[in-house]
Amino acid sequence: MVFCRLKWFTGFGSRAVLSKASRSSNRSTSLIWRCCYHRTPGSFLDPEMRAFLEENTEISNSGHLTPEIRLRLLTPRCRFWQERADLWPYGDPFWAIYWPGGQALSRYILDNPDAVRMGSVLDLGSGCGATAIAAVMSGASQVQANDIDPIAGMAMVLNCELNNVNPFPVLTKNIIDTELDNWDLIVLGDMFYDEQLANRLHHWLRKCIRTHGTKVLIGDPGRPQFLGHCIHSQLHKVVEYSLPESTRQENNGLTSSIVWSYQP
Repeated sequence: MVFCRLKWFTGFGSRAVLSKASRSSNRSTSLIWRCCYHRTPGSFLDPEMRAFLEENTEISNSGHLTPEIRLRLLTPRCRFWQERADLWPYGDPFWAIYWPGGQALSRYILDNPDAVRMGSVLDLGSGCGATAIAAVMSGASQVQANDIDPIAGMAMVLNCELNNVNPFPVLTKNIIDTELDNWDLIVLGDMFYDEQLANRLHHWLRKCIRTHGTKVLIGDPGRPQFLGHCIHSQLHKVVEYSLPESTRQENNGLTSSIVWSYQP
C-alpha cells in the first residue's frame, strides 16, 4: 500500500534518505530524460508519463490550507492508496502528498505576496510544487523548483497547468552543499525528517544567508527531528496554521503547521 508506507514515514518523522526518492525503474529512466531536467519543462512531458500520472492521481483543492491551488494528489479514490507498494513502478511518490509544512508555506505566501513579489524564489524539496506555484501566483519574478525525484518534476508540470501558471524550471538533482546563485528567498517544507540531512541543511542554509543575504522560510508541523535540532534555536516563528482534519489524519494527528524564519 503506497499511501500506508508514506504515512509510516510521516509518523516516524522520516520520509526517506536522500537517495531513496530518486530510485526509479528502467522504464521511468527512459521517460525522465525525454521529459525535463534543469529547464522549463512545459512542452516536454512524455505522453505516456502524463497518462500514468493522470490515471493514478486525483485533482484536489480541498482538505488542505490552500483551496486556491489545485493539485494532482494521491487520495483514497486512487488505486495506489491501497495497492501494494511494490506495484508502483517508480520511486516512492512523496510528491503526491501535500505535506503540512508545504501547506503552511504556500498559505503564507498567498496571504503575504509582498514576501515574494518581484523577487527570486527557490523552492527546495518542492514535491508537488505547490509552494513554487504560490510564489508565481503572488508575483515572484523568478521561481525555480528543486526535487531529487524526476517524477515530481513531471507532476509539477501538470499542477502548473491546473493553476494556469507557466511551468517554472525544475532542477532534479541534489543541490544541498553546492554553490547557489543569489536567491532572494529559499523556501523548504518538511525537510527536517532525518538528522544527517538536517545537519547538512543547517550549515548550507546558513552559508547561503551569510554569502548572499538570502532569506529562508521553513515550514514544519512540529516533527521531533525538527524541534530537537539545534537549528531550532535560530528560528523565529512567523505564523502558525491549524491543519484541516484530513491533513491531521494523514499525518498521525499533527494539529498545526508553522512557518519559521531562519535567522542565524
